[in-house]
Amino acid sequence: MPTELILIRHGETDWNRELRFQGHIDVPLNDTGHEQARRLGLRLARESVHHLVSSDLLRAQQTATPSARQLGLEIVGSVALREQNFGIVEGMRADEIQRLHPRAWEEWLKFSEDHRMPEGESPREFHARVMGALAGIAAAHPQQTVMVVTHGGVLDMVWRTANGLGLNGPRQSAIPNAGFNRIRIADATRPTGMEILDWADTAHLDGMPAQPSYDQRRHLR
Repeated sequence: MPTELILIRHGETDWNRELRFQGHIDVPLNDTGHEQARRLGLRLARESVHHLVSSDLLRAQQTATPSARQLGLEIVGSVALREQNFGIVEGMRADEIQRLHPRAWEEWLKFSEDHRMPEGESPREFHARVMGALAGIAAAHPQQTVMVVTHGGVLDMVWRTANGLGLNGPRQSAIPNAGFNRIRIADATRPTGMEILDWADTAHLDGMPAQPSYDQRRHLR
């Protein structure tokens, strides 16, 4: 039996609502995010989960906490599961980056696998970090189910890998805050051998306010 990973993007933050580039900045959940995390915990109570690993950033840790209580598991923090590093533009909205760093923004719009914001991390570097982290988790927990609480960019890397897509171009998949995603890794030595079983399930969030949505494709000209 292969390893299954239940992948969760953290709950909503005020910076999500303001469409800011969060990156490695430690932003807490807002009230909506805490309610999303609470409902997620109730959803996870129906699952058989053996381990819980989370990005060490506060928004992910806070999202993981209700599920950890429901499952009776400890949260193992991981720096490798952090969001992509956006360097000097972290904390900024798109319009602020356009005004303050116009050249960096023009390069960003090319969505190239080797472009990075100044002092940041390229998609190629980010992808290598993410795939290494997930392969390590699968190798450490064969034939088990592991809950992984992380960030939208990490899930984008998983979606691209599982669907055989390249790292160039804008995001193509829905990745809601506190959504439920499940993948199967058949061989931990081949992190590209991923199969998506569930994606962007938000039934546990029914009735909550509409989520903020940053569509990278709308910036393309």
